[in-house]
Amino acid sequence: MLLVTDFEGNARAVDWEDHEDRLQGLLHGYYRPHAIHLEQASRVTAARGQIEAYFAGDLHAIDAIPVTMPGTSFQKDVWNALRRIQVGTTMSYSGLAIQLGRPKATRAVGLANGANPIGVIVPCHRVIGANASLTGYGSGLPRKKWLLEHEGVLLKLR
Repeated sequence: MLLVTDFEGNARAVDWEDHEDRLQGLLHGYYRPHAIHLEQASRVTAARGQIEAYFAGDLHAIDAIPVTMPGTSFQKDVWNALRRIQVGTTMSYSGLAIQLGRPKATRAVGLANGANPIGVIVPCHRVIGANASLTGYGSGLPRKKWLLEHEGVLLKLR
């Protein structure tokens, strides 16, 4: 896993090593006007320790990781709502749109979800199709399925 934090320890981006190109693309898209210099951390950050704890079974460890989110105000609203989806539960794209007070914005919610640069910490994997199907995960549906099962979500096989 790749984790990008700023000097204050806020998570800015997270992705899997096999999706580094996507991570670089999201960073470039969001921060293009500003100079970004990525470097290997000289020490283990608190965010890294919390992510490791999450994967070791402390499923709430990622809840306290501070984030700095780029993006539009609508994207930030969606991403903040993602952080409120409880571990072990899922929500549909339409349900998230309704929760945001924008019931006709299901497609926009899906696009914002897909543009989330801080996956896992901002748990876009907890959003599923209205029929409870696994849909739309940039890192692949097998990884989304694994994350949900890791969090205790019982998936219906179709």
